[in-house]
Amino acid sequence: MRTRILLVAIPIAALWMTGQTGTPITSNPLPEPIIKRGIAVEIKDLVRLPDTRGLRPRDQDVAPGAWARISNVRDLPDGRRFANDSRGFLYWIDTNNQPHIYLNIAEAFPYLFYQSGLGSGFGGFAFHPDFATNGLFYTISSESVAGNPKTPDFMPIGFGFKDATYHNVITEWHATNPASNKFEGTRRELLREAHVVQSLAHAMGAVEFNPTAKRGDPDYGLLYTSGSDHGFSNGGGPHASNPAQTQRLDSITGAIMRFDPRPPSVSGGQKGLGDYTIPLVNKFAADGDPKTLGEIYAYGFRNAHRLSWDTDGTMFASDIGMNQVEEINIVRNGENYGWMLREGYFNNGRPRGGALNELYPLPPEILDGRVKDGFTYPVVIFDHDEGRAVTDGFAYHGRIPALNGKFVFGDIVSGRVFVSDVAAMKKADDGIPRTVAPVEEMQLFVHDASGKRVDVTFKELIEKTMGATVARTDLRISRGRDGELFLTSRQDGMIRMLVPPR
Repeated sequence: MRTRILLVAIPIAALWMTGQTGTPITSNPLPEPIIKRGIAVEIKDLVRLPDTRGLRPRDQDVAPGAWARISNVRDLPDGRRFANDSRGFLYWIDTNNQPHIYLNIAEAFPYLFYQSGLGSGFGGFAFHPDFATNGLFYTISSESVAGNPKTPDFMPIGFGFKDATYHNVITEWHATNPASNKFEGTRRELLREAHVVQSLAHAMGAVEFNPTAKRGDPDYGLLYTSGSDHGFSNGGGPHASNPAQTQRLDSITGAIMRFDPRPPSVSGGQKGLGDYTIPLVNKFAADGDPKTLGEIYAYGFRNAHRLSWDTDGTMFASDIGMNQVEEINIVRNGENYGWMLREGYFNNGRPRGGALNELYPLPPEILDGRVKDGFTYPVVIFDHDEGRAVTDGFAYHGRIPALNGKFVFGDIVSGRVFVSDVAAMKKADDGIPRTVAPVEEMQLFVHDASGKRVDVTFKELIEKTMGATVARTDLRISRGRDGELFLTSRQDGMIRMLVPPR
């Protein structure tokens, strides 16, 4: 394990210059409500994954009443569709929309763990862009440490192996026959890193390839991971709410990583924390500083649990906020996104000895961009009067006219679906913190048996399927190969699709 020292992201003087003053904001920092302005889109049921309730003891399943816990839907270039249930199953969905188990990850990982966080378990998967020829795909999952013989490749700074409470594991799978609809092959562990907080809050939940990168591009075949704070924001116990952990360049806590998944023995390149290669196109790999981790692509996130790209290569991250503000960020190589010093375009109170639910206004000269403080600010925000946790977001370029040129995202808890104009978001990426793009809510509707339009909420759809009231929808959004969007819930196990007008 490498030697690491504390690295300050911006000058100390700048931190104090931007310190909060006056009365803290503890609720409704963004008073203007998000309303519906006329965008309405039909939603249709596509397929329901199998019921996996009761497959694990109740104390190992944070959502024992959830039918199936869908996180991602993905299409291969050959037209095959896959989806995962975080209880440990990867499904192939055939052309008749029937699900079949492609891989049972729970069988391969006896320590797979679900408790204390809906991001736990089998969190995500991604196929290599050359899957058709190399048979490689990647998964991310979480494990308990009780009885676990494995040793982490990374521990949060200041902690030892005895402090570990959970592991996040990135695995490479090699399918012997990529065209088969049932996995057979081998696997290799790329990275195992540890939590030290009491609950498995903010498990690493995403593995992604840039879908716009072409063969020969520097980004082609490089694997991205989500920017998780590993629960340090609110994970419980003596290690919680530690502001120092997410503002370091010698730690992957709060960082989006990008690396070449090939082992150094194959690539001939520099080894990272795990069995993968550090790409020299990463700024922190090329900075000549041995104290920075070269696999860091960007840092300063609380829980950038979902990543996506527009067709022009613009990268977006959905970063779940703390008590106040949810964010969509445009992500660039080497930049600092502020947590836990910033939340939205506010100062957070915790680093100065206050509470995590306290926000303070930025000084006017920073808010207006006249003075730079070293942070990159979000292009879309909403507060907790409107939702509780931002979900996946995608720039839409499909067959629904009302959504073209829009960024579609939503709120995990309430199931509200939001849109923002992609051009406005890119314009807001101007270095001025207070500049953000407007947000509006989408109206969902279905057609009843007589063909009549019926307006619905995502929550109502789930409750109808479940036959019961749900406290949270656990909305997730995925994008198909043709650009169309799937709305899924980690409650009712249904994959739904936004469809063009009839």
